[in-house]
Amino acid sequence: MATAAGPAAASANYPVVYSFAAGITAELLTPGAAPPGSNNFGCKPTATHPYPVVLVHGTFGDMTDSWQALSPLLADHGYCVFALNYGGASGSLFQGYQEIAASAGQLSAFVDRVLAATGAAKVDIVGHSQGGMMPRYYLDFLGGAAKVDALVGLSPSNHGTTLDGLFGLLSAFPGGSSFLGSLCAACTEQAAGSPFLTNLNAGGDTVSGVRYTVISTKYDEVVTPYTTQFLSGPAVTNITLQNQCGLDFADHLAVIYDPMALNDVLNALDPAHHVAVGCTLVLPVLGG
Repeated sequence: MATAAGPAAASANYPVVYSFAAGITAELLTPGAAPPGSNNFGCKPTATHPYPVVLVHGTFGDMTDSWQALSPLLADHGYCVFALNYGGASGSLFQGYQEIAASAGQLSAFVDRVLAATGAAKVDIVGHSQGGMMPRYYLDFLGGAAKVDALVGLSPSNHGTTLDGLFGLLSAFPGGSSFLGSLCAACTEQAAGSPFLTNLNAGGDTVSGVRYTVISTKYDEVVTPYTTQFLSGPAVTNITLQNQCGLDFADHLAVIYDPMALNDVLNALDPAHHVAVGCTLVLPVLGG
């Protein structure tokens, strides 16, 4: 796994590009590389941001194409940032398609590695799509609740979607059509009403001691209807991007390259230091 250079406990100055095209370009040029500002295992959290942030990509994505905006943005704000690939063959362009429980085990091991390296008491987790839902399995069943302060989901598949939506997602990735013939356990497990999701949600949406934020777009074409992404519980904030900005046309992919959505992430992680969310034109797929 690549290691990013940079100061351990100070704000950096990485460029932040709000464009999904930048993610695809990075994937093609440096496949599997850690996104800018991430995976410096010498990073020590500050008193202002005591919890490292772990970024968790979605189905068929990976850390390279998913976090070219959020990772440097968080590093520039003084966070220790870490990202992983999970749920796929090593070196594959496609990740996140294997059984979700096994992927949650990979996340658990990665969080333990981050905590050991940084000396932090807990981490915050930010995930996209499956990456916003899968950590809930870690929290509920693998002891993660004691190690996580906050979980922020960008278009998370919390209560399932249709298989058509998940396979349609592949068309945005290079070589996606050729991958259709492969098995995708995570796809069937994310189908609405699946045994996996029934088990995950049977005891309620949340666990005590963790703060939850869900950031959704009404133009989501993958996890539909978008309101199924929302969680219920005493420590939950559900955000619909279009309620903040009528110029925001982000879809499922663009949400991770949406400046308003990523400002919402900053505020979810650190509500004591609110940043202005703003309002600017965001396009489907491409982002801001």
